[in-house]
Amino acid sequence: MVNIDHAAIPAIARTGEESAPSESYPNPVAKSGALDMAQTYASTNYGGDAPGNYQKFFVPSIGGPVAEDLIALAGLKAGEHVLDVACGTGVVTRMAARQVMPGGKVTGLDLNPGMLATARANTDPDLGTDWVEADAAAIPLNDGNFDVVLCQMSLQFIPNKLAALREMHRVLKPSGRILLSVPGPKPPLFAAMHDGIARHLSHEGALFLDLVFAMHDPRELRDLFDNAGFHNVQVHSAPKALTVPRPEEFLWQYVHSTPLASEAVNATPSARQALEETVCPKWSDYVVGGKTRFEVGITTVQAWA
Repeated sequence: MVNIDHAAIPAIARTGEESAPSESYPNPVAKSGALDMAQTYASTNYGGDAPGNYQKFFVPSIGGPVAEDLIALAGLKAGEHVLDVACGTGVVTRMAARQVMPGGKVTGLDLNPGMLATARANTDPDLGTDWVEADAAAIPLNDGNFDVVLCQMSLQFIPNKLAALREMHRVLKPSGRILLSVPGPKPPLFAAMHDGIARHLSHEGALFLDLVFAMHDPRELRDLFDNAGFHNVQVHSAPKALTVPRPEEFLWQYVHSTPLASEAVNATPSARQALEETVCPKWSDYVVGGKTRFEVGITTVQAWA
C-alpha cells in the first residue's frame, strides 16, 4: 500500500510513511512482572521505519500471497518488459523479474523513497531490476515501452486515478496488457480495527483504513479503465483466504507497517492498551491453531492497450 494520498488523512500526513519514530513504549506493569500476552504486544517497540516493517510484516502475511495470485494471472513470459507501478518494497517486482528471465526486464516505480530504498535492499542484483522514484500520474518513461503493467493494491491511494491509468496506458506497447488488484470491501476484522482506532487513537487514523478499502466497485473500475483508453476490460472479484499471526501480534504489526505507526507512537500507553483490548477479542472467532484466518475480497482488473 503505497503512493498514499496523505491529504485524505490529515493527522497522518504530517509524518508520512517513510519512518516511524523509534520511541520505546513505557510498560505500565513491568515492575510487577505480571505481563500478560496482550500487554506484551501493546508495549512492544517496533522501532525502525514503516517501509522496513512493511517488508518484514505486511509482505509475508498479505502482500506476498496476493502478489502470487496477480503474477499467476499475468502469465508473464521470458523476454517481456514489465512495469510495476506503486511497487512499494518490491514484492511484485521481484516475482515478475523471475518470470521474465532470461531476456526480460522489470522496472519498479514508486513515489516513496523509503519504500524504494527497502525494495533495493531486498532485491537480488542478479534480477536486473530498475527502480524509478516518480508519481504514477507522471511516469518519466517513454511511450510504448512495456509489454505488461502491474499494480497491486495501490490505485486507491493515488489522488488522480484517471491520470495515473492514462500514464500506464501510454507506456504500454500497442498490444500490451495491464493487471491491477485492489482490496475490498472492508473485512470484519478491519472494520473492528477501524472502530477501535477511531475510539482510542484518532478519527483521522481510522480514515486510513477507509482509504485502504475504498476502490473496489467493479462499475467504477470499468469506467476508469474505459476512460483511460483501455480495451476489453475484464473485472473479477473473489475472496482471498489469508493467514496472519495471532490477533495481538497482527494488530501491531499492521499498525507499524503503515502511516498508522505515527498514531500509535503518539498515543498514550493506556490508549494503546485500550485499542488492543477493544479490537482483539472481536478477532478471537477467527483464530485457528494460533493463527488468525480470514478472507478479504480482491478485485482484479485485466485490460489491453
